[in-house]
Amino acid sequence: MLDLTADPVTLTRQLVDIESVSRGEQQIADEIEAALRALPHLEVTRRGHTVVARTHLGRAERVVIAGHIDTVPLNDNLPSRLEDGILHGLGSCDMKSGDAVLLHLAATLSEPNRDLTFVLYEAEEIEDEFNGLRKLSESDPHLMEADFAILMEPSGAIVEAGCQGTLRVDVRTTGERAHAARSWKGVNAIHGAHEVLARLNAYDARRPVIDGLEYHEGLNAVFISGGVAGNVLPDECIVSVNHRFAPDRSVEEAEAFVREFFGGFEVTVRDSAPAAMPGLGLPAAKEFLDAVGGEVRPKFGWTDVARFSGLGVPAVNFGPGDPMLAHKQEEHVPVEHIERCERQLRAWLGGA
Repeated sequence: MLDLTADPVTLTRQLVDIESVSRGEQQIADEIEAALRALPHLEVTRRGHTVVARTHLGRAERVVIAGHIDTVPLNDNLPSRLEDGILHGLGSCDMKSGDAVLLHLAATLSEPNRDLTFVLYEAEEIEDEFNGLRKLSESDPHLMEADFAILMEPSGAIVEAGCQGTLRVDVRTTGERAHAARSWKGVNAIHGAHEVLARLNAYDARRPVIDGLEYHEGLNAVFISGGVAGNVLPDECIVSVNHRFAPDRSVEEAEAFVREFFGGFEVTVRDSAPAAMPGLGLPAAKEFLDAVGGEVRPKFGWTDVARFSGLGVPAVNFGPGDPMLAHKQEEHVPVEHIERCERQLRAWLGGA
């Protein structure tokens, strides 16, 4: 059984040592559920391998604290080990140290100054169709309702506000097949892609300032494909382009920009995910920032804070660990990060 009253560093080790590669979260979800159901001040709900625990104290505000319980595949990095103030092991950074902070607070804060919802969800590291938070937002959106949300993603124990949206499109050029020995009889679609690449090279990134944070958009070719045979001019070429857009744009606005940018070419949207506004001007966010202090950074990249934004809940990323170490064999987290995150959250939530 997990001991949720253990210090968060010990609890992190307990969680890391339960293997939970995506689609294999049964054991860790069972143990988390059992430990939370033993706490009389929490109402516990389970959907698949996603576990939700809530207080009902009649407070003026509700805060969601969430973290995913799955990891990427093993890479000779289990079991955990603690050396010189650094905790090593699969998921230690992404994001079982954040889960440990969350669970320790759930167990030891029975009278917080805000009502709390703790969400531990499955399948974040794989295709979106399996994501437990996405499923929960569709099946039980009331379980995610709140005035503010904190996603315990690794952020160096610094607040990273909101997140960028992402859009991936295929830009298609066409030509006419011909024998390579008689190339003047055809039109080379790969050569035709030079204009697509030229526009990308000339792209001037937009840098909007939102809630005092400067976001930096991106537009980049990530794949290129084309060709029929070694002696045939290709009649089609596809340049796959990824657009990272700031939170002040919707998916529809980002798509409209990309279509205009590649005017004259056929553009097909392959996937997208919305951005999330930082919401730093809201009272709950202001109080949180005052409590944790220090630097606030914009989130470059997409995280599940966007799920909350889609439900009208402002959210930030705040968790122990360097996000650059996520998914690496040498994944680790400083003990100081774990202890600091727990201490700051506890103080903000009215704990001693």
